[in-house]
Amino acid sequence: MTDTSSTRPAESEAPAPRPSRLRRLMRCIPLIAPVLLWAVPCWVLLYTGQHWPLPATVVGTVLFVLGLVGMPLAMARGHGRRQQDRAAIVGDTLLGTSWVLFIWSVLLGVLLRLALTVAGVGEGQDRARIVTWAVLGTTAVLLGWGYAEARRVPRVRRLDVRLPRLGAGLDGLRVVLVTDTHYGPLDRARWSARVCEKVNTLEADLVCHTGDIADGTAERRRAQAAPLGTVRATHARVYVTGNHEYYSEAQGWVDLMDELGWEPLRNRHLLLERGGDALVVAGVDDVTAESSGLAGHRAHLAGALDGADPDLPVLLLAHQPKFVDRAAAAGIDLQLSGHTHGGQIWPFHHLVRLDQPALAGLSRHGTRTLLYTSRGTGFWGPPFRVFAPSEITLLVLRSPHAQAEGSGVDG
Repeated sequence: MTDTSSTRPAESEAPAPRPSRLRRLMRCIPLIAPVLLWAVPCWVLLYTGQHWPLPATVVGTVLFVLGLVGMPLAMARGHGRRQQDRAAIVGDTLLGTSWVLFIWSVLLGVLLRLALTVAGVGEGQDRARIVTWAVLGTTAVLLGWGYAEARRVPRVRRLDVRLPRLGAGLDGLRVVLVTDTHYGPLDRARWSARVCEKVNTLEADLVCHTGDIADGTAERRRAQAAPLGTVRATHARVYVTGNHEYYSEAQGWVDLMDELGWEPLRNRHLLLERGGDALVVAGVDDVTAESSGLAGHRAHLAGALDGADPDLPVLLLAHQPKFVDRAAAAGIDLQLSGHTHGGQIWPFHHLVRLDQPALAGLSRHGTRTLLYTSRGTGFWGPPFRVFAPSEITLLVLRSPHAQAEGSGVDG
């Protein structure tokens, strides 16, 4: 394997994308979201005809008010300058709980009432209380299941990917993708070790981490990230930064991954050779890197490809799927990304789609470029995954002369 770096500026580099609709929407969310997330369930569960005894109504209202006040305070202490892990755990858990409660208060508050009306259950206290208990029961089940899904070692998703320009000598190359591990306030050192053990059972030729390693600095999350040093690959272990690294001293994470034996592909590439054929494995910094103010950090695709043979197939690591527009313009064969978490907690995926061109899985962009978007290996913030399971991805690259073996999910 040969290592190629580049420093040549790109005259044709695509301009940075404009702020997305989601980013503009996000500016308003901190002001209105907490009120909606707590006020709507409070109204649906307590004040729409249930006629609970006064003590129950008062206690319930107080709990909702405490959630409304406590959630933003805990999140500010946990994720702000103080970086208090216990406060972050409380705030994140309240955020996930309020989101699920809000969604099902709205859905069941409308749909179940409509169904009960059709079924002949008349207006009044009985119907209102049925809705309340249905919302509370559904929320409890989804939060319990979602917590178990978030904390488990991810399933392996196996997929054959046919690349028309891939040489026969590289047919069957096994590429393992982990991403968005998000080591954070909840200590997941043991989980991290089990994930790495599972990766090692896949006998990978190339292991990729496409960023968002952690929430917190490398010094603070070192113990959780340390098992990444045990990951094995026949040819290389490669890494690119995600947006969360730029909230947490990104250069520290680049240095730690290098220390653990991973190749940080910061706008550079490696040449992977086997059987007389070669594959360019390139990587770029996250698209938020330039705005971070860190010297030398930016997404620079032309730099990553500088010196590469244009006739060779290219595998590109880029944290966010939205980078695929630049990748397609450059004729990249396959881009690997994460970032979306598959929405993490349904139906948040509808908001993710406002910002990204793909949510999860394999998609085609332009005439040549394929994009694989992972749902992520860990979770961010709320310790729940609802209808968006985590994954470790095994991509088996196929040349045009090999027969595809299908795709599926391994245990």
